Amino acid sequence: MTSVTTTPSSTAMERDARSVTARHKRVAPGEIAIGVVIGRTSEFFDFFVYAIASCIVFPAHIFPYLSPLAGTLWSFAIFALAFITRPIGSVIFMWVDRQYGRGVKLTIALFLLGGSTAAIAFLPGYDTIGHWSAALLALFRCGQGVALGGTWDGLASLLSLNAPKNKRGWYAMMPQLGAPLALLVASGLFAFFLSTLSRADFLDWGWRYPFFVAFAINVVALFARLRIVVTHEFERLFESKELQPSPVLETIRSDGRNIVIGAFAPLASFALFHMVTVFPLSWIALYTEQPLERFLGIEMIGACVGILAIIVSGFVADQVGRRSLLAYSALGIGIFSIAAPLLLSGGDLPEVAFMVLGFILLGLSFGQSSGVVASNFSSATRYTGSALTSDLAWLVGAGFAPLVALALSATFGLAASGAYLFSGAVVTGLALFINKELAGRDR
Repeated sequence: MTSVTTTPSSTAMERDARSVTARHKRVAPGEIAIGVVIGRTSEFFDFFVYAIASCIVFPAHIFPYLSPLAGTLWSFAIFALAFITRPIGSVIFMWVDRQYGRGVKLTIALFLLGGSTAAIAFLPGYDTIGHWSAALLALFRCGQGVALGGTWDGLASLLSLNAPKNKRGWYAMMPQLGAPLALLVASGLFAFFLSTLSRADFLDWGWRYPFFVAFAINVVALFARLRIVVTHEFERLFESKELQPSPVLETIRSDGRNIVIGAFAPLASFALFHMVTVFPLSWIALYTEQPLERFLGIEMIGACVGILAIIVSGFVADQVGRRSLLAYSALGIGIFSIAAPLLLSGGDLPEVAFMVLGFILLGLSFGQSSGVVASNFSSATRYTGSALTSDLAWLVGAGFAPLVALALSATFGLAASGAYLFSGAVVTGLALFINKELAGRDR
């Protein structure tokens, strides 16, 4: 007599988890919003921890043999690697999603993201292993990028699909709250260690702690997101192909135009994202004698302003439409780009004004970027199309922004960074004008 033992597939395990976890037949938008905010906060926290370290740690720790400017530029070049490898991660993890289920995909991706981030905390410097330190940093940064491609869970789309029609803008802004929340915590951690440790101790071991915290936050985010992914509502939308991953090449062939236009529509917002977070910190560290913890404190104030502005964007978008809000925001960013160099180099109060005004504009525009991405696609291609659009948008609008802005400013002066930001506003305006589909779905 023989017995057949069947190993449960991950899909079966997800169904078992769904029967235990899902308390209701339908998930309320508020519950989805909590999972979305926690998930995005964890992703952006990893992002900001690395970005801040690129400005104030890696030039001295990884590139001490170069000038401070050259070391920072090389740090920003490695910073861009995550945006280059992110689309590769999306392709790999879309396959994992189709074969093994979203729960498995998220678990692997978030542990890869947290592991890559935590590995940086143990990274020896140039004085210990020479150029291998830069090679390992680049490897871990690529690991972060591949993992970020796998963290796309469709929760933002699920939130939009479950939101009342007259509150689409309100719910679309919720995922974006993760960015200023993450900046607030990351800046606070680095400011604390900078203010309480000597310069030598900070560069030796103090900077490593925020990277350990990032791993812990990723574990919390994993369970928060899995709780939504295993619900009956998510399964229903998946089975109806509302949130089912479509083949990448097929999606590009059918929706390539939407992907490209959707990626360029929020370009001004994504460029401004780095111009008020990463770039000014590098400029302050390189060209002023200001205490870095002081400017990180200003960034924390800006993050609080950004939270409020993102919330306001949800209300305004439901009144005037997402496309109109993005267009007006691009106009505001274009005007801000002219004044930004003068404010950043103008002393204490102008610096604060630079951050406050920048984060107001960032919150209003960035708050609706996820809603614009999701609205461009049919239900059959929404999941994969939104992921690819997001990857391309971050690559074009954000991946090289700190590197380009700093290189231009170091060569031609701060005014060049304003011109760079202005070009992003122009491209956004053109993308919104061309994108007739977006205009037709502006609701």
